[in-house]
Amino acid sequence: MSLAAIRSRIAAAESAAGRPSGSTRLIAVSKEQPAARVEAVLEQGHRCFGENRVQEAQGKWPLWRERHGPVELHLLGPLQTNKARAAVELFDMIHTLDRPRLATALARLAQERGACPGLFVQVNTGAEPQKAGVLPEAADAFIAEARALDLPVLGLMCIPPVEDAPAPHFRTLAEIAARNGLARLSMGMSDDFEIAIAEGATEVRVGSAIFGARDRR
Repeated sequence: MSLAAIRSRIAAAESAAGRPSGSTRLIAVSKEQPAARVEAVLEQGHRCFGENRVQEAQGKWPLWRERHGPVELHLLGPLQTNKARAAVELFDMIHTLDRPRLATALARLAQERGACPGLFVQVNTGAEPQKAGVLPEAADAFIAEARALDLPVLGLMCIPPVEDAPAPHFRTLAEIAARNGLARLSMGMSDDFEIAIAEGATEVRVGSAIFGARDRR
């Protein structure tokens, strides 16, 4: 697969769902990918990338931004509270706001810096004990709590259980977003992003379908 092929599939999925062209943002998930593959995508003009770990991103993206110019960088993996300062300094968007302690830490940093990355609340739609995210029944209260801290909550994110059909999870996320007046939905990955687009995704997170299998050295 390639960047051009994924862009074409996104456009076709938007058209099939009756959505405007360009209404879905492609986040190229560059975690654990060799530098040459990421730079090849940068050289094609793509400027929106996702990483899972703060430390890994710190080791790569300052240099790549210097070499290639501005890049919108999204944190897609769990954020430890003690890494919050580094995260807000490096990332433009954080998709994994999932607990009050992290919300408080981000609010304190936002006041201190006078700025904060855009935030997505992660919802654990499958109620999986090993997975981060607020439970669907707790999402409304947590969104209200984050807003009360003046945090810039833009939307919601989910990762459906691998064994489940993804559409019902995407639908649940869209319903929570709609009743809370949130416009953005981060959902859909390499195997299911077209289904996510049909259910209203505004951000899809695609890694292996663009770059190939990750380097697990």
